[in-house]
Formats: sequence, structure tokens, C-alpha cells
Amino acid sequence: MIFLLFFSFLAGFATILAPCIWPLLPLVLSVSSTGGKRKPFGLTLGVMTSFSIFTLFVSYLERFLHIDPNVFRLIAVIIIGLLGLALLFPSLGAKFEVWISQVLQPLQTRLQGNGESQGFGGGYVAGFSIGLVWAPCAGPILATIATLAATQSVNFQVILVTLAYALGLGIPLFLVSLGGSFLFARMRKFTKYTGRVQQVFGVIMICVALLIYTNYDKTIQLKILEAFPSYGSLVNGLETNKTVSQQLDALKGVASATAAASSDGTLAGQFPNGTDTSKSQVSTGGLGLADLGPAPEFTGIAQWLNSRPLTLAQLKGKVVLVDFWTYSCINCLRTVPNTKAWYQQYGPDNFVLIGVHTPEFAFEKETANVQKALKQFNITYPVAQDNDYQTWNAYKNEYWPAQYLIDAKGHIRKADFGEGEYDKMDDAIRQLLTEAGHPVQRAATLVKAAGVGYDQTPESYLGTDRLERFASPEKPVNGLQTYSLPVSLTNHHIAYQGAWTLSDEAAKPAQGSALEIQFTADKVYLVIGPGKKGDTVSLFLDGKVIGAGSGADAANGKVILDEHRLYNLVDFKGTLGSHRLRIQFNNTKTSVYAFTFG
Repeated sequence: MIFLLFFSFLAGFATILAPCIWPLLPLVLSVSSTGGKRKPFGLTLGVMTSFSIFTLFVSYLERFLHIDPNVFRLIAVIIIGLLGLALLFPSLGAKFEVWISQVLQPLQTRLQGNGESQGFGGGYVAGFSIGLVWAPCAGPILATIATLAATQSVNFQVILVTLAYALGLGIPLFLVSLGGSFLFARMRKFTKYTGRVQQVFGVIMICVALLIYTNYDKTIQLKILEAFPSYGSLVNGLETNKTVSQQLDALKGVASATAAASSDGTLAGQFPNGTDTSKSQVSTGGLGLADLGPAPEFTGIAQWLNSRPLTLAQLKGKVVLVDFWTYSCINCLRTVPNTKAWYQQYGPDNFVLIGVHTPEFAFEKETANVQKALKQFNITYPVAQDNDYQTWNAYKNEYWPAQYLIDAKGHIRKADFGEGEYDKMDDAIRQLLTEAGHPVQRAATLVKAAGVGYDQTPESYLGTDRLERFASPEKPVNGLQTYSLPVSLTNHHIAYQGAWTLSDEAAKPAQGSALEIQFTADKVYLVIGPGKKGDTVSLFLDGKVIGAGSGADAANGKVILDEHRLYNLVDFKGTLGSHRLRIQFNNTKTSVYAFTFG
């Protein structure tokens, strides 16, 4: 633990070099341009306090007090803007400083005795605000802290690691602030323009507040990171040594990174980002199957459906297929006929199939929604709700759908990602049943994966986090903005029209707004969440109200929305082609998440 605390301190210390926080350094210098010797200390303590509290406990506030974390960001923006005005108008700044000092008098007295405050209060408030909006580049240590905090898994050790990180970042921050304060103090002795310089910094603070409010600060941070890619290698080299990785695994409650390891490397290392998920990444080797090491246990399951709680330890002696899925993912739903076939065919022969439902969107966390999906698709095998991604992370999984086949000894013997190669998985199941002393003679009746012999439009997300191929002339940003259609729409591209409010995972149109996509596919699906049951959307295909080609959920050119789910908008029943689909939204508070195609 001492080793991890030391590297947490070093990681925090190195954060000051991170390009992603450079846009906030003008705030630090701006705050330091006024006040006395204790202002840098107040600023540093404020940043450390809010950063630690917000990192560790924001998920608790959101979950138990139903406080939107964006409220804290808005408060910070307002305070930073007021501090900028205080620098711009010195008389206002003096009154603001006096008021802050009175509000924070108990803390000042405790830290300073009865001495002159010398700007400590103003520095603390400014630092506290900066800490709320500061988003440092997350290396493995900070990412682990954030993950544990998000899943309400904070304990004394996690708090110690966070404090070590905060102390590390506090030292260089204090030195930068102290240097700024010293520089401005010297300037006052040699130039009469110090006041003007402070007013310039006031304008800078107001501008930064506006950038944070519009989320454009993240765009700047991303561009800086792209310009200085070597920073990521620097931090990763510092934080990814073997001992740190082992202690982070222990902090997360994982025995070690080898919990999901193969005989010659980690499971995660075999499935890097960008691999072709349409094929098995660990295949059968003739009649033999690879041994990928012990399978991780189910952990952090919010609810078990169709079954009592299960553990792999209880299932030793049985062949187990773990299927990661989510009910609004069309790729996952296309595998369901075969998972049901395996369950029905081999279930009596010491075979267990467990669907681990890991949500892609927030509404998929609701147990009632998952239960409806199980009933709709007639899924009767056990399903575990992995709402906090703990089992997903234990398997180091990255895909929907993903399947891990586990032998009677509890070892992963095959892993498949995406659709297809069902016959190979079927052979592997029967082989492992034979190894366990339960041979089966008849294979399951499977549905083959539909092949696509043309340039089908890929899955397309509509929230800013994963929005691609966006064709509206306006840049997509989180929050409310009005968009317009381009003159022409390239194949596979999306455009918004009218007023839209975008978030990381969803897009919300105002009443009367529209969404258009130029697609190539046989079927079009869209994940939609209505504001209320009975809301509708209107569909237009190639400029006309849709008639022929209407999907299962469309009738008379409209879709009546009943709940958050996947809706089939278009179905050409095998007649392929490229078309332009326009979706007109007739109500408020509708949310759209992602297109998928078949």
C-alpha cells in the first residue's frame, strides 16, 4: 500500500505537466494576481478539497440525494465568473474579498490563528471552484479511483490513495500560484499598470468561465492532447509498472490481473481495441481449445432474473457460457435465438447459460425494463444485471455481444465477440461437455448469422460521446443548440434540424425538430425513449411519408412510442438500397440514442 501511495503522489505531481489542464492555469495566475501571501495557500487547499470530495463522493450525492453533478459545475462557473468581475472592477473585488473572508472566518482562524487573512478566503473559494471543474488526464490510478467512486466502492484505502494524489498535485499548484503572487507583488513596485494587468486577467477568467459553461474547454483540452501525445506515454510509463498494477487490482477487489489471464498473457492483451469483432478472437485449435485461465467470478450484480443468485464456484463441474448483452443492442438480439437454442438443447446435460446484462444506456439499468425484454424475447435462462460494470470489468470485456465459454474446472476455454461462428461455439460446448463426462449426441439447431454483401451503414450513436459522420453545418456540443440540414447528405451520414439538446449518450429534439440519415441497409432500428407513453414520431423516406418499407413498429407513416426500447422503423424485407430517412419529432422530451441496421 505504501508503494501505491507513493506512486499516487508522483502521478498527482506529474499532473501539472498535463496539457489537458493547461487551459485552467490562467485561472490560477488570475487568482494569484491579487491578495496577500496566504492566497496561494488558500487556492491550493481549495483545489485539493473540492477535487478530493467531488472525485470520491459525487456518485453518492447523485444516487442518494438525487443531485445532478452538473449543478456543481454550474456553481463553479458562476463563482469563477464573479471572481473575474471582481478583478475587472477593483471596488467590487474589495467587497467580495471582505464577504468571503467573513464567510470563511472559522476555517481561516483554525488554519492561521488570529492573524491577517491576506486573501486566504478568496483564494480558497476560487480554488474550490477550480477543483470542481478541473478534469485531469486520467491515468490508471485516477481511473481506478473514479471507477470505484462511481460504483460506490469507496473505502479507507481508496480515500488514502485519493489524498496522496491530491497532495501530489497540490505542491506544484502551490508553487505556480506562489510564483504568480510573487511576480505580481514585484510588478506593483515597478509599474503603474498592474491594475490594468489584473483587469486583463479578469477578462481571461470570465472567458474561461464561458468556455467551461459551453463545454468548449473540453474541446480545447482534446486538441492540446492531440498536439502533445507523448504526455500519455509519460504518465502510463509512470503508473503501469507491474507492482502498481497488482496493487490497483487489489484495491478494486480483484485478486490480480492474472484472474483473467491465459498461460502466456492477459486476456485483455489478446483483445485490443480495433480488432474485428465479427470473428472469434480465440478460436478452437483443431480438436483442442485454448486454456485462457481461471474465469473471474460474478461480482457487483444488482439483480438476478429468472434465477437465484449464482456463483462460478457453485457451478464447478458444469460447462458455463457467459453471454454479455444488452436488450437495445440489435447485434445482441440477433444472437438470442442461438443462446436460447443452446440453453434448451444442452441445459439438461450439465450446461448453464448466464446472460450478463450490462447496460449501454442509463434506461437499461431499470430492472422493470429488462424484465419486459426477457418476456418479449422469451428468454428463460438466468440473467444477471451488471449495472455498475463490475463483472464486465472483471472479464476485461469491451464488446456487445461477447461470449466466454467456461469448462467444468472453471477455466475460460473460448471467447467470441460479435455475431457469427455459432457452429464453432456449438462444437466447443459439446467438446467441453464430453470432457466433463456428459457427452451429447445431437447438436443444437442454430440460426446462421446474416451475411452482409454490401456497404451497410454501421451502428450510429447520437450523443456527443460517440457521434460520428455528423453532417449538419453546426458543430455538435453538449447543451441546447439549433442545427440545420446540409445541402446534400453523404451515405452513412446524419444531420439534425431544429433545436436539439445533446448529452454524452443521447440527443433530445424540441417539438417539430427532425433527424435525417442517408443509409444503406435492409432494416433500420433506432433506440428511442418517449417523454411519455403515446408520443409519436413521423417517418419520411426519400421525401415522402413512408408506406412500403415500414418497419414492424411503424404504421401510417408514424411510430407510437410506449417505452425506452429499440424500434424497427424500416424493413425492406430483403430489397436492398440506399435511402434518406427523415424522422420528425411531434412531442417534447423524446430522447434518441443510437441507430442499428440489418
